[in-house]
This record gives sequence, C-alpha cells and structure tokens, in this order.
Amino acid sequence: MEDKENILKELYDLEKEHNQVDGKLEELIALNTLDQLLIQRHKKRKLWLKDRIRYLRSILYPDVIA
Repeated sequence: MEDKENILKELYDLEKEHNQVDGKLEELIALNTLDQLLIQRHKKRKLWLKDRIRYLRSILYPDVIA
C-alpha cells in the first residue's frame, strides 16, 4: 500500500508541475518571446511530464481486457 501512496504523491506532484509548465509556456508564447530555446525546453519538459503521468496512471489503473 505504501507503493501506491508514493505513486499517488508523485502523480500529484507531476500533474501540478505539468500545469505550471503549461502556464509558463502559454505566458511565453503570449508575450511573443524570442527565446525559442526556452520555449523548446518548456515543451520538452511538458512532454516528459505527460509521459511520466501516463506511465504512473497505467501502473495504478492497468488496462485489463476481460
């Protein structure tokens, strides 16, 4: 059960960070930031977070075909 709690905590933290990165990315785009490298870094981080969130959800809620 401790594992499940750790996964849930990590999932919560990752979702929170994903939302923060998304907000920052939208802000950079809205301001027409010329720093494309910074925008790319945020996009890569956001994608990594999304992949990790999907992975953790697949552990918690496996797709069982009956």
